[in-house]
Amino acid sequence: MTGILLFVAFAFFAFAQAASARNGAQSAADAAALAAAQSARDDLMDGLETALIGADDTWLDWLDGDPDVGDGATAAAQDLAAQNDATVLGGAVPTNLGGFPGYEVAIETNYKVGDTIIPGTEDQSATADAAAVIEPRCDVPPGADPTQLVTLDCNGQPVDIDPVDFNPADLPDASVLFSVYLAE
Repeated sequence: MTGILLFVAFAFFAFAQAASARNGAQSAADAAALAAAQSARDDLMDGLETALIGADDTWLDWLDGDPDVGDGATAAAQDLAAQNDATVLGGAVPTNLGGFPGYEVAIETNYKVGDTIIPGTEDQSATADAAAVIEPRCDVPPGADPTQLVTLDCNGQPVDIDPVDFNPADLPDASVLFSVYLAE
């Protein structure tokens, strides 16, 4: 009877080790996906600022969340994955989630599940994936003229952008214009 109880206890321990590795992998994937999306959001802000400085009449388009940005998304994902003792598999993949741009990231842990009574687990690492979304927060008034002062409604917070008298310091924080969050 004692032998059976010990075996059951060791089996539960093995499953706990695997669950711990899986949780660590999921945390690393979540962090990597968020880092990729935040890097792309920073690129959106840079693009918006550049368009406004250049008096580009298409600056309002940047507020939609152009999915063609994010050159540093993979590097940002790799950095956060490494901080969580994991490796990104295949890079940060641009995707469309619920009509919004985002990034999917898959990772593998650099650590193994470890020795258990279950054969074959000692060399297994955990994998996980996650996706993060970049959602624009601002509504542009219908008929807004991009060459004149535009008052955006950013989740109830008015944001004035004047392309004629633009100062980069006038732009709010990126989190006011774009929300970044994990996809369900």
